[in-house]
Amino acid sequence: MKYSLLLLVCLATPVFAAEATPGLPPADVVARVLRASPPVQAAASQLRAEQANSQRLAAGSHEWSLRLGGQQRRSQPSGGPDERFAEWNVALERPLRLPGKAALDAELGAAGVAIAETAHGDALHENSRLLLSSWFAWLKESNAARLWAEQTAVLRQQAAAVLRRQQLGDAARLDSVQADAALAQAEAQLAQAELRQRIAGEELQRRFPALPLGEPAVVPEPQPVAGSAAEWLAAIVEHSHELGLAVGETRRARTLAERIARDRLADPTFGVQVSRERGGEENVVGAYVSIPLPGTARRAGADAASAQAEAVLGREQAARQKVTAEAAALYHSASASVASWQAASRAAEQLENAAAMTMRAYQVGEGSLNDLLLARRQALEARLAARLLQLEAVERGYRLQLDAHRLWEFDGHD
Repeated sequence: MKYSLLLLVCLATPVFAAEATPGLPPADVVARVLRASPPVQAAASQLRAEQANSQRLAAGSHEWSLRLGGQQRRSQPSGGPDERFAEWNVALERPLRLPGKAALDAELGAAGVAIAETAHGDALHENSRLLLSSWFAWLKESNAARLWAEQTAVLRQQAAAVLRRQQLGDAARLDSVQADAALAQAEAQLAQAELRQRIAGEELQRRFPALPLGEPAVVPEPQPVAGSAAEWLAAIVEHSHELGLAVGETRRARTLAERIARDRLADPTFGVQVSRERGGEENVVGAYVSIPLPGTARRAGADAASAQAEAVLGREQAARQKVTAEAAALYHSASASVASWQAASRAAEQLENAAAMTMRAYQVGEGSLNDLLLARRQALEARLAARLLQLEAVERGYRLQLDAHRLWEFDGHD
């Protein structure tokens, strides 16, 4: 049974409609597996750290300070005995952020949280990509193993039939040798295919332990990509986490540069103090303000932050170019892969018909066994190539949906 696969869903207009995802694990299983993966868990922890850091920035680093002091005063009046006095002083002080700095600190904290949220979505998306590619790698190797198993079974029957004909004197010894050789070659290919299938399945389960593996899913039939390249590019660029991270870093760098520039005017420190002198004969209450005088270091720091913001902007522009180029390549490869599969399917069908005709000719004595074995080998290789191209087309279609955030609903919204 074959399933129809609709590769596109609604982008900006309700032209496309989302359907189920044949050939893939259930979406709820995928969501549970991806959210439990270490990179996503690490990104979630980093998000919590940035949320706490945002609170710290909003509160500010300025705190109250308490200063305590004590001293002994010795006085020698003219002609009199020495006098000694115990004295002490207490001061309470706190730096104050100048107007505008608190708002910038809060903006810095919000920018950090936004970047962490995007990074969390990026971790989820990148793991989705990895799961998709690993899943289809397993499907490809599983289908190859299945086709070689079918070929081996046919060749085993063929070898047995040729052996019987030889025993009856109806076939030459050479035919039996050729049949056995073809069977041995197919068994070797089957062993290699089964090994690759086990390796692909092992890698998939090691990366995603909670993902159940059973019988390989029925391969859906890919459909031509509907929609223009401009629509797909707009959707992919809009939802690109890589570009979102670059934009967030630019925003944070600009805010940080402005915040450091504000620090060229240092924050003042206000305080009050109480002191007791001459053993209590004098009690002093006062207030004071301390203002650091800015110098070369503050100016250099502001210049460095400004230059860093320009560098981050350059990286954002490079990220935009990269994401756009990769999106265009993905769209065109997904579109072309369907045509490649269709051509390969037609070729496989023709070669299978040729193999069937060669089989009928051999049965009536009009062809050689060598011709039959060659025709069957060519038909198998063509069918295997068509199946792999079919899986490739389906995978690229799903990858196109994934990068446009239209494959799994949880993608990017956690």
